Amino acid sequence: MDCKLELLSMVTASAVCISTIFSSSGVTSAPHQPEVSTGVISLSIPNISYRGLLRSPAAGRRDFLRGIALASVLLIKSSDSKAREVEVGSYLPLFSSDPSFVLFRASPSDTPALRAGNVQPYEFILPPSWKQTRVANILSGNYCQPKCAEPWVEVKFEDEKQGKVQVVASPLIRLTNKPNATIEDIGSPEKVIASLGPFVTGNTYDSDELLETSIEKHGNQTYYSYVLETPYALTGSHNLAKATAKGNTVVLFVASANDKQWPASQETLKAMVDSFQI
Repeated sequence: MDCKLELLSMVTASAVCISTIFSSSGVTSAPHQPEVSTGVISLSIPNISYRGLLRSPAAGRRDFLRGIALASVLLIKSSDSKAREVEVGSYLPLFSSDPSFVLFRASPSDTPALRAGNVQPYEFILPPSWKQTRVANILSGNYCQPKCAEPWVEVKFEDEKQGKVQVVASPLIRLTNKPNATIEDIGSPEKVIASLGPFVTGNTYDSDELLETSIEKHGNQTYYSYVLETPYALTGSHNLAKATAKGNTVVLFVASANDKQWPASQETLKAMVDSFQI
């Protein structure tokens, strides 16, 4: 019975109402139904009688496991839906220099790497109609912080008509053995993009795809900027990127568009890339 109570607590913590599942095992619900709010979904969870579970242990175990699986699916679906449906203009502040954009300023609550201190806070502007999209755990670095060996995706935003942007972070040691190296210490803009190019395109990088590079400084921070034409890229046939290094991490901001999006959105994407700073 203790095992069943522990499993019931797990299901209850998932904030999923599974009384319909338990009803097949003879489990009854009391009239009083307290409210439970998770911040993602809000559901009523009944007080459950355990007598039905004791009469059929095997059925009870099956139903508990079904409830746990259902909880996982619903929570993931709810999180993904929320990320895709909310326009950033509904919660981000207007950019003071140009109110046609809003300002995203990353904080430790946004990503695992920021919470771990592996990435310094960064910011950039984007149109208010864009939406933040969910980054899968396997790409977010959630499981390898604070010592990830491979690059990970920090945040992603997109607009169906204009394109998408993402912030990619890479451990510094992947590009140089020098601790706390600057982007200049790593090498030329061409050398840096040769290492990070596949994270711009989503698959492969060819030096012939690089159209333009530039170097700019903001205070003590140096940035390498890139214009790429990438006809075979998974991210899109047109890519803009900006890279810098700080602490133990190289941070790459990427803006991508396909041939249909590019003519109308290229100036907007360029403004977004130009605004990126850490």
